[in-house]
Amino acid sequence: MDYASRIANALNLGVRQVEKTIELLDAGATVPFIARYRKEMTGNLNEVQIAAIRDQLLKLREVDKRRDAILQSIDEQGKLTPELRAAIEKAETMTELEDLYLPYKPKRKTRASAAIERGLLPLADALQKQYQCDVEQLATPYINEEKGVASAEEALAGARDIIAERVSEDIAARNKVRNIFRRTAMLSSKVVKDKEEEAAKFQSWFDWKENAMRAPSHRILALFRGESEGLLRVKIAPEEDEQAIETLERQFVRGNYASSEQVAAAVKDGYKRLLSASIETEFYNLLKERADKEAIKVFAENLRQLLLASPLGQKRTMAIDPGFRTGCKVVCLDAQGQLLHNETIYPFTSVREERAAVAKLEALAEAFKIEAIAIGNGTAGRETEEVVKRCRFKNKIIAVMVSENGASVYSASDVARREFPDYDVTVRGAVSIGRRLMDPLSELVKIDPKSIGVGQYQHDVNQKMLHDSLEDVVVSCVNSVGVELNTASRELLSYVSGIGPALAAKIVDHRNRRGPFHSRHELLQVERLGDKAFEQCAGFLRVRESDNPLDRSAVHPERYPLVERMAKKVGASVEELMKNKELRQKIDINDFVSDDCGLPTLQDIMKELDKPGLDPRAKFEVFEFDKNVTKIDDLQEGMVLPGIVTNITAFGAFVDVGVHQDGLVHISQLANRRVNDPSEVVHLHQHVQVKVLEVDLRRHRISLTMKGV
Repeated sequence: MDYASRIANALNLGVRQVEKTIELLDAGATVPFIARYRKEMTGNLNEVQIAAIRDQLLKLREVDKRRDAILQSIDEQGKLTPELRAAIEKAETMTELEDLYLPYKPKRKTRASAAIERGLLPLADALQKQYQCDVEQLATPYINEEKGVASAEEALAGARDIIAERVSEDIAARNKVRNIFRRTAMLSSKVVKDKEEEAAKFQSWFDWKENAMRAPSHRILALFRGESEGLLRVKIAPEEDEQAIETLERQFVRGNYASSEQVAAAVKDGYKRLLSASIETEFYNLLKERADKEAIKVFAENLRQLLLASPLGQKRTMAIDPGFRTGCKVVCLDAQGQLLHNETIYPFTSVREERAAVAKLEALAEAFKIEAIAIGNGTAGRETEEVVKRCRFKNKIIAVMVSENGASVYSASDVARREFPDYDVTVRGAVSIGRRLMDPLSELVKIDPKSIGVGQYQHDVNQKMLHDSLEDVVVSCVNSVGVELNTASRELLSYVSGIGPALAAKIVDHRNRRGPFHSRHELLQVERLGDKAFEQCAGFLRVRESDNPLDRSAVHPERYPLVERMAKKVGASVEELMKNKELRQKIDINDFVSDDCGLPTLQDIMKELDKPGLDPRAKFEVFEFDKNVTKIDDLQEGMVLPGIVTNITAFGAFVDVGVHQDGLVHISQLANRRVNDPSEVVHLHQHVQVKVLEVDLRRHRISLTMKGV
């Protein structure tokens, strides 16, 4: 099978590019590795293009696997003719294959199969010839009490059942009905009788109808959720069935005889009872898949932005997990995120306790030389922020509100228990909040991405597709930032190209037993980490304390000899070359082009020599909410407030203005121009100014705008 040509045509890429990418993927190379270190082979394809090739390749191979199974099944039935084999081998999509297989697919007993068992197949064949005849007379010989055919009409009914099933399984007929659905199908919903009160959240769709193929993904998922909860009845069908029935009659009915009337009746029954339901299911799955892809795309982009959020960096941090009745859990962390101290304060139980809490925070900040404070943004978050602001610290300390999404999931996880076996969930949760401020990526990789709260309908979409997509995002982010080999957690290491959970555990175990790694090449001493894994992972790992300065960069070890030749040419050491811009400017990279190392790789190397191991994430900026607004009751229409974008969906962006309830900036309110995709205007964690349009206290809904603000 010529996969490369088909994928190249589908993705508008060169056949040679696709061939080489497939070759690398089949050899076990990862997407980040191919994109970063094999640019010459792929013609400089990026991660998105390489992942698309991989996904297309998997789909084509799945089709081939299904093709083989179908051929085997039909062959075992003794019905595989040369013409049928040729048609199956020519089919390019799963839909074409399933259509060809449908007449031969083992089924549960149907009305048609029952009619065939009663000996009515010859009658169905005779009727379909549509000769001029007396149909009752034609059917009379098939009357057989023993077989359950008591009359000529019963015989004709059975024959019509056989014809109806043939109509529903005819490839041309199915394609004609598909085209009608594609052009005219409506997506409609109605509330289930006597469920109006229970279905209140779906009230907008109690009596809804729109063109199915133009329905937005978020509405499709909302309707399907309502149906899955037993609150809505959803239907996908042309507004009128007559067009489809007339189309099928033109195909199957050939004459004006009594036999033709029997065929026409069978065609109508075949469409209404079998074919329309089959195609409706097909379109239901089509719309669901399309909506899933859109929702997952939004989720994946949000996750990417969240993982690549600005890190505060290695600062001694105090983290507070707020609470009114149960108190605020306070932890102090060193610059590497290690837990130094924990205790609980109760600033909201009395004035006396509040004063004690302020004094305690001041003392802890002094004792542990705290440089930053991370405050969870959940219940009591803004109130805790006010308590922190009343503290008089001896040194300047920044205080930052941090999202708690997923912190409770982490604190109860096996990862957290392994890290902090002697502490309860409250301590673990507070530590996670602090570490998120220091390095969001390193901490968030420990949590199932679905629990981070930056998607829509994440529990309704295809879970494997969601998992694979989010896994790709995490892998991409981890490898684009790079990982410090001697401090990275097992979870972070597992996302590095070529490593995975098992090798990550081996690396951490090796590090714990033998001490820190002194070079990248020492990785080869790790049990079961062979040359292939080293090739895939080495360039994405950093060893800050290595004697070889290239170990601190993204230059792959396979290119160390090349850099050494560059340094030698200008009469310097590698370290001098990296520190001296004038020396680097003397190098003409064209002198170093070879068969396996072209300009793209050489340009990457020069960038790394200029700024080795540069973190691609933006610089951290402190954000503050309006101090006069801490709860939803404080909001008034017309207020202009600072906010942080917390979630982006297909229909708008959610913004935290510091009242424990995010407000929605509808897509129509994001800008003074028409916006098709909210991500054109905003990104996750962006600091924005918003105006309050409406506050619905009963439903806890806040409508915001960014127009003219």
